[in-house]
Formats: sequence, structure tokens, C-alpha cells
Amino acid sequence: MKAAGLLLLLAAAPAAAAPAAQVRFVACPVYRDTDAGKKSGCWLADSPEDGRRYDITPSPTKPDWNYAVLVEGRPAPDQADVCGGRVLDPARVSILTAIRCTRAMLPAEGYPGRRFVLPERNVRPLYEPRKPFPQPFTRRTFEVPFEFGRSFVVYQLSDYLLDQAVAYALAAHARRVEITGWAATTPEVVSGRTLAEAASVARDRAEVAARWMKSLGVPESRLVVRWRTGAQPIDMRGADGLSAPSRRRVDIRVTPGP
Repeated sequence: MKAAGLLLLLAAAPAAAAPAAQVRFVACPVYRDTDAGKKSGCWLADSPEDGRRYDITPSPTKPDWNYAVLVEGRPAPDQADVCGGRVLDPARVSILTAIRCTRAMLPAEGYPGRRFVLPERNVRPLYEPRKPFPQPFTRRTFEVPFEFGRSFVVYQLSDYLLDQAVAYALAAHARRVEITGWAATTPEVVSGRTLAEAASVARDRAEVAARWMKSLGVPESRLVVRWRTGAQPIDMRGADGLSAPSRRRVDIRVTPGP
């Protein structure tokens, strides 16, 4: 009797809501000047795909309002509208310098904006003691994301993940660190524009990661650097569940020493 009652309760419980579909579009960014520019201004973008205005402020990288942006993200169901658009969180923004835009700025219009909060992915000073990695050390791969078409290390995202890879390699006395740069070279049509990364950016990303690791103490003799094109989506920490950004990455495979 108790089991039957439990089954009825389970059947009556509401099903968990499916996550919102990912959005991806190209648009000219709009800046909303909330709170007189005191670090709470908002970045917005209007999707030509569905006509919605999205709040892209949560992206680790910010737009340059002189150029169009590639917007990638997932609508957040539980965030208040503080900027005048549907919030994308997670969100990624890549600047497309080949597409010029006219600067557009909106007044606050009663929106409070988004106050700055120090992100969780924040590299701590070298003098601070680090939390030790669990042992025994095993072979481990760290993935580091990049913006579309660029090899620039993103503040409070890529730098944090590179720092984690370096810390693990040093703690594990790595005997081999394989660095593979990837580029998303397969053409895709987004908002009527064909986008594809240059093959050379894969090498650039790999070399940037290698320089980062060498500068922080990983011996160059332990590094193996290579690059690949035609990257496919993977489930990776730095992409926060977004498929397209996961193709633009560097894989760092650390093999512990004896």
C-alpha cells in the first residue's frame, strides 16, 4: 500500500523543465548606460533569428560597439530582467572585426543594471597557498576555450583554466604535457553569414598555451605541441554546456611523472 502511494506521488510530481535551447546569432551590440556608467552598464543584442533582445552582459568577454558580435548562449530561466533583455547565462561574445557597426547607446530607462561581482574563475595571486590536488595523480586533460577567430587568452576564463593546468602539471611533476590547438574550420551559416575559423588559429592557440605553461615553470622539454582543424563539439568545463564554443579550444593532456 505504501509503495502504491509513493508511485502516485511520483507520478503527480511535476517533471523537471528541460533546459532552454541554445541561441547563436550575429548582431550589432547595444550598450545601456545604467547607473551613470558605474560598472553596472549592460550589453544587449537583438537576434535577427527570433527578433528577441538579449542581455549578453554575463559573457566573460565584452563587445566593442564598433563591430558586430557573434553571440552564443542559453536563456536563463531564473534571472530578473535588470537590463532590458532576456538574459543569456551562460553566454559567449566574439567580436567580428570584419563587420562594422554604428555605435548605439540607450539611457537607463529605469533598469538598474548589473553590479560587478568577482567571478568564481579568478586567478589568485601566486603567493597565496593553493588547495592541493587529490592524489594519486593520474593522466588528466584540461580544455581551454577561446573566442571565435582569436587566440587571445580570455580574462577570468581561459587564464583561470590555463592556471589550473599549470598548477596540476607542476604538482604532478609531469613527464609529458601534450598541447593540442583546435580550430572550428567547418563553415557554418549564422544570421545569413558564413563563418569559419582560419586553420592557422589552431596553431596560434597551441603556441599561446605552450608559452603560458613555460612562463610559469613547466619545462619546455616536457611539452609536445600540435594543432588540428575541423574541431567537433565536446562536453568541457570552460564552455559551460555550450556546444559551439567548445570547438574553439586547446586540449592540455598532463601525464604525471614517476
